[in-house]
Amino acid sequence: MNIGFIGLGNMGGGMAANVLRAGHALTVHDLRRDAATPLLESGAAWADTPAELAVASDIVLTSLPGPREVEAIALGEGGILEGIGEGGVYIDLSTSSPTLIRSIAERFADKGVSVLDAPVSGGPVGARTGRLAVMVGGDRTVYERVKPALDAIGDKVSYIGGIGSGCVAKLMHNCIGYGLQTIVAECLTLGVKAGVEPGPLFEAISNGSVGRGSSFANTYPNTYLAGNFDPPSFALRLAHKDVSLALELAREYGVPMSVGNIAHQELTAALNRGWADQDSRIAMRLQEERAGNIEVRIENPDAHAQNA
Repeated sequence: MNIGFIGLGNMGGGMAANVLRAGHALTVHDLRRDAATPLLESGAAWADTPAELAVASDIVLTSLPGPREVEAIALGEGGILEGIGEGGVYIDLSTSSPTLIRSIAERFADKGVSVLDAPVSGGPVGARTGRLAVMVGGDRTVYERVKPALDAIGDKVSYIGGIGSGCVAKLMHNCIGYGLQTIVAECLTLGVKAGVEPGPLFEAISNGSVGRGSSFANTYPNTYLAGNFDPPSFALRLAHKDVSLALELAREYGVPMSVGNIAHQELTAALNRGWADQDSRIAMRLQEERAGNIEVRIENPDAHAQNA
């Protein structure tokens, strides 16, 4: 395949190198030509503009900082739309706006060009080593056709749904990650202030079910995602007791626990529904109601967990 790659920063540079190693003909562009030097020395070609790159490419990949840059490179003067030919495919690997990529897809469709959104997760190390999750949205037939190019940059390439679905999945992934970061900071600072050394505290948490990732591997698939709360894996009343004790400790040591208090409020509200002896994950149904009675259920959720 003739592949064009725009954006050779911490993520893009590694991904572009893996595209080249996979044996694809590669043309590259970046605001800084020196960012392309290692790729040019390895056989890639240089394009002075995104439009010029698009003319030379069957598939154009972009890895850019955010929506503003994506819009400018895709639709602006000298951009991809100006150069890409009918039958071409544009794939944006950036963490960007689902609404924007849907709008871009409509504009490109007028020219007979397909668009996929395919944000990645795994960081710069994953970009260099090819160990990335690639979350793809768009037409499934187009996805299957270009998957070899995506397999060159990631070891877990998955089709999520229609255009914009990859962006939605990536944004949800990152929001969960930084929400976890906040509660981790709360609990580590409380634990240390309550007299535990940071090393053993972190080791204890890492060795428990949280650190082992059992929530996504087993617990959510078997309870929440299956709509199965009885018999309980861990009863709501016990979860409420544990979080209550943690917050009692926080008050004793004067440590604010914003996220911890929100979790406690959710568990308390679930108790007030009469769900004390059901699985503690039943508290997640409260958010489903607030979101407009959205049910998050998966057929055969264990298979999804194993493929994650």
